[in-house]
Amino acid sequence: MIAKSAELFPVKKEGIFLAHCAVSPLPKPAYDAITQVALDQMERGGFGLAAYGHILKDLRKAAAELLSTSPDNMALVKNTSEAMGMIAHGYPFREGDEILSYIHEYPANHYPWRLLEQKGVRLVLLPNRPKALRPTRSLPCGWSMEDVHRLTTPRTRLMAISHVQFTSGYAADLEELGTYCRERGIDLVVDAAQSLGSLVIDPERCHISALGASGWKWLFGPTGTGLFYTSPAFRQKLADVLVGAEAMVQGEDYLNHTWQPHPSARRFEYSTSPTILAAALEASLRFAVLSVGIAKIQQEIFRLQDLLLQGLDARRYTPLVFSAPHRSAILSVLCQRSAEQIMKEAAHRGVFVSARCGYLRLAPHWCTTDEEIDRALAVLNSL
Repeated sequence: MIAKSAELFPVKKEGIFLAHCAVSPLPKPAYDAITQVALDQMERGGFGLAAYGHILKDLRKAAAELLSTSPDNMALVKNTSEAMGMIAHGYPFREGDEILSYIHEYPANHYPWRLLEQKGVRLVLLPNRPKALRPTRSLPCGWSMEDVHRLTTPRTRLMAISHVQFTSGYAADLEELGTYCRERGIDLVVDAAQSLGSLVIDPERCHISALGASGWKWLFGPTGTGLFYTSPAFRQKLADVLVGAEAMVQGEDYLNHTWQPHPSARRFEYSTSPTILAAALEASLRFAVLSVGIAKIQQEIFRLQDLLLQGLDARRYTPLVFSAPHRSAILSVLCQRSAEQIMKEAAHRGVFVSARCGYLRLAPHWCTTDEEIDRALAVLNSL
């Protein structure tokens, strides 16, 4: 039995939170970490922060455990955009090379590639396809492997795709996609903002070259944090884009200007990292994700989703349902009324959901109780 206490998640005292695909509430250990580090800095400045020199190492270790990889492959970044930007401008593209992506990607996984058009790199976009088992009113939904096959050319160097589409909740089959890319020498770059912490991801089994994710959604971390995975082979391809003292092996030997970046992903932690935020994200990973186990989290989220699917009033809501390989932690629904208005009215009654691009998104996490689902359904079905 999973303990879903209000002591760990104080947000429960305010209402029912079903918007983990937006900005998740901090668990109590993350708040405690922030306040303790802030207190030490307030009282002792840098001498107080010196006690937390282990935090980045601990965070990389926790992130590596989540992704079944080595800590050397993990780095702390501010957000997904920063990770994608370092890839876009560090990758050895040549004029005429192509990047394959999806037409309705989140901006963090779109604009960095658009900038490369100035260098003669072509961004090829997969068209929108109605991948849900029910109609979606032509709203953003998903993409097809048939189009991937059709649009791949000998000049395709990289595929940049979200594991889970932020609008519809459509999930890529990473194992199928990774195998396809590996066989053709294409680097697979994944935006995992809407999956890391809710779905099982094994980047090495899926032949993922790089993966970036924000920390404040399914990982329960603070805003301004993200995780960045790179495979050793992929790191060797990337030129340095952002550099500073922390990117170099000599670290605090500041007048040693020898050019020797870390061979590990630490080279992407190029300058002073936010100790307070790193401590909070590490605490969230340890106490609210790894303590439960990602396989169990995915299973529990799907069970809670099934309760929502069973209880939603079919006259008011039409949920998007995907086949098993494409299911995610986001349950997007079409509404008879404005999704944005329903979101606002539900919040006034203590049920927190989110609206994006015409969909109402229901996103419980493992900490959501069955009783909270029942209460949320009562509110949503009465609006």
